[in-house]
Amino acid sequence: MIFSSKRSAQDNSTPATKMGFASFWQDARKSGQQYLATQHAESVESVVRDGNLEYTKETAGNESQPSYQEASGAPVEKESPLGYEINWFTVIFLNIGQMIGTGVFSTPGSILSGLGSVGLSLFFWFIGLLIAFAGFSTYLELASYFPNRSGAQVVYLEQAYPRPKYFFPTAYAMLNILLAFSSSNAIVLSTYTFRIAGTEPTEWQAKGVAIAGFTLATIVVIISNKWSLRFSNVIGVIKVLTLVFISITGFVVLGGRVKSIPDPGANFRDSFAGATGDASGVVRALVRVNYAYEGWSNSFNMVNEIKKPIKTIRWAGALSLAIVAVLYMLCNIAYFAAVPKQDVLESGTGVAALFFGAVFGPGNAARGLNFLVLLSSFGNLVSNLIGSSRIIRECGRQGVLPYPAFWASTQPFGTPLGPYAFKYVLTLLMVLAPPFGDAFDFLVDLKSYPDAVFAGCVAVGVFLIRRQRKRINAERPEFKTWDVVLLFYIAIQIILLVMPWVPPAGGINAGSVSFFYATYCFTGIGILAACGVYYWIWTHFLPRRGNYALRQTVIVLDSGAQTHKLNKVPNSELAEWDARHDVVGKEISSGSKVDSNTGSNEDEVIRQRVPDEKTNNYREV
Repeated sequence: MIFSSKRSAQDNSTPATKMGFASFWQDARKSGQQYLATQHAESVESVVRDGNLEYTKETAGNESQPSYQEASGAPVEKESPLGYEINWFTVIFLNIGQMIGTGVFSTPGSILSGLGSVGLSLFFWFIGLLIAFAGFSTYLELASYFPNRSGAQVVYLEQAYPRPKYFFPTAYAMLNILLAFSSSNAIVLSTYTFRIAGTEPTEWQAKGVAIAGFTLATIVVIISNKWSLRFSNVIGVIKVLTLVFISITGFVVLGGRVKSIPDPGANFRDSFAGATGDASGVVRALVRVNYAYEGWSNSFNMVNEIKKPIKTIRWAGALSLAIVAVLYMLCNIAYFAAVPKQDVLESGTGVAALFFGAVFGPGNAARGLNFLVLLSSFGNLVSNLIGSSRIIRECGRQGVLPYPAFWASTQPFGTPLGPYAFKYVLTLLMVLAPPFGDAFDFLVDLKSYPDAVFAGCVAVGVFLIRRQRKRINAERPEFKTWDVVLLFYIAIQIILLVMPWVPPAGGINAGSVSFFYATYCFTGIGILAACGVYYWIWTHFLPRRGNYALRQTVIVLDSGAQTHKLNKVPNSELAEWDARHDVVGKEISSGSKVDSNTGSNEDEVIRQRVPDEKTNNYREV
C-alpha cells in the first residue's frame, strides 16, 4: 500500500499497513504509481538555499497562496486526502465545539477558589479573552506563512526551528503521543451523566461511563469525516443555545423573578472582597481560564482542508471567539446570581448543576438541563478528536515517529484512523490509571506546563520566520499581527512557566490536588527531558554507533496521502543517495540531469544566496 520514490510497494510496506487494507491494494497501487509519475516530472516548484537551509515553494489545492517551507518538514499534500469539507460555518463551530465543552461548566469553582473573589474571577474571564485573541492573532500570521499544512503548532515549530534537524518535530511528536488523551473531558461527561440519573456513582461506575462516552465519540469520528463535521456543527449549535438559555435565565434571576433565590445580587456586592494574594492560586486560575478558551485554535489544525483558509479563518475564527467570550461572561454572572459563593467554592466540576438545581429545583427540569451539559461535553470530545487527530497525523507525516504509514493513512473510511485509535487507547489508560478524585485537575495542569513551553516557542518563532522570509525575499503574508500582541502572548507563557513554582499559601500540599502542588511541573519537565534524550539517542548516538545517517524519502499511501519516511543510509552510500534524491526526498527522474556537486535536480529552479560586497547584503544566484 505504500509507494516510495525509490523502492517497490512491497519493500516499503509495514505490518500496520499490510493488515486490514488488502482490499484497497489494486486501486492504491494504480493511483500511487500515477501520482509518482507526475511527481518525478514536477519534483519541487523551486528551491531557495540560505546557508544550510533549503526552502521549497509549494502550492496546494485549497486555493491558498504558495508557501516557502524548509525541506525537512513534512511534504505538502497538494490535494488533501481528507477532502475539503470545512466551510466558514464549520470553522465557527469547530472552534465553538472545542471551547464550549467542560470549561465553562466545570472550572468556575476552581477559578474562584484560586482568586478568592467574585469580581476578580469575572475579570479573569476577560483576561482569558485577551490571551485567546493574542494567540489567535499569532496563529493566523503563522497560518498565512503555511496555508497548505494542517496541524497548526506542530508545523509552526517545525518551520521556525528547522535546526537542529528534526529536534522540535521529535520533541513535539513525543509530547503529543505521551499526552494524547481526552480523559478530563470524559470524566466531566461521566459526572453529569450521574447527576442526570440522580445517583452517586462508585469510582469504577464513573470510569465505566467515561470510557463508554469516549468510545461512542471515537466511533462517530472514525466512520465518516463529512458526517462527523456535520455532527460537530449540530452539537455546536446546541451548545450555543444552551449557554444563551443559561444567560437569559441569569437575567431572570437578577431581576428577582425566581422566588427560591431571595437575594440574587449578594455575590456582586463588595465583589472583590476576599481577593487572594496567593500567586499559586492566581496561576491555577489562569491555567483554568486558558483551558476554557483552549479551542480557539481548533480550525488551524485543519488549514489544508479549508478553501481560502486565511480569509475564512480570519473572520469566522474571530467571530467564534467573540461569541464564546460574551456567553462565558454572561454564564458566570448567572452562576454567581443563583449560587452562593461558598457553594461555588465547593462545587468542584459541577457548578452548572448547582445553578440548575437552585433555579429549577431538583426535579426533571434540572435533570433535563444537565442533559444539555452532558451533550455539550460529548460534542467537545468529538471536536477535540477531530482537531487533535490532525496534529498527531502531522507528527507522523514528519517521519519522526515509527511506522509513518500508520499515522498518515486515511483508509478505509477517509479518516485518520491511526491517530484516532492511538488516542482512544491512551485515553482509556488515563481514565483507568489515576485516582478519579484528582484526575481532572492534575491532567489539566499536566498538559498546561509543556503547552506553555511550546506556545512560547511558537510566539518567538514568528520573529524567526519573519527573518527567514526576509532573507529569501518571500512574498508578504496575507496577515501580520502587531509586535505588541506577540510580546503580550510571550509574557503570558513566561508567567505560566514561572509562577506555578511559587508554593500556595496553605503549604506544599494545598494546591489543586491532594498531593505535592508542583507535581505537574516536575512531570511536565520530565516529559520534555525524555523527549530530548530520545532525540539525542535516535539522531546522534545510534547513527554514530551504526555508521549511518538519516535521510528522508517521500512515500505515497492510499488515496494520495503523503508522508516522510526517515531511512538509515550507510555513510558509504550517502553521496550516491543524495545524488538520486531532491531536497524534499523524492527520487529524481532518470531523465533529469543531476548536479554532481550538489546532487540537485537541474529541472528544479534553484536559487543560492551569496554575499554581495557592493551592498553589504545578500543576492541570489
